[in-house]
Amino acid sequence: MRIHIPIPLRWGDLDAYNHVNNVQMMRILEEARVRALWAPEVGEAAPTAVLVATAGSDTITMIAGHLIEYVAPVEYHRDPLDVQMWISAVGGASADIAYEVFSQGNLVVRAESTMVFIDAKTQRPRRITESERAAWEPYFGAPIEFKRDTKAARRR
Repeated sequence: MRIHIPIPLRWGDLDAYNHVNNVQMMRILEEARVRALWAPEVGEAAPTAVLVATAGSDTITMIAGHLIEYVAPVEYHRDPLDVQMWISAVGGASADIAYEVFSQGNLVVRAESTMVFIDAKTQRPRRITESERAAWEPYFGAPIEFKRDTKAARRR
């Protein structure tokens, strides 16, 4: 199962070629990740939104790496992007977040981020809790298959 997060485009997301800029695409992925995984201060949260990110939280999350593959350019339109996410790997203190981004029904981006969980007091990695694993388990899925063998490239 996938988490679907609608992210609207902003006019300022475009570059000189009238496409969504690559830096803005990373921000779009970040926004989707935060909406999916971080509990809001008020209102109802999605079942996956179990991390507390307010000031003074016990946990800090950091991105250890990103892989991204642009399948097609994204031009401005008023329909939100459909950012589909799932957990493609879980370690002791990290999780890989997989994404496929769709623009008007067409796949435009494949990506994966490795997120590390840090204890705010010790500044050291902390283990993923059982409640976090339980919340995300329905969304476990296969890693992204990139056109290039990026897993082998990372080992070099």
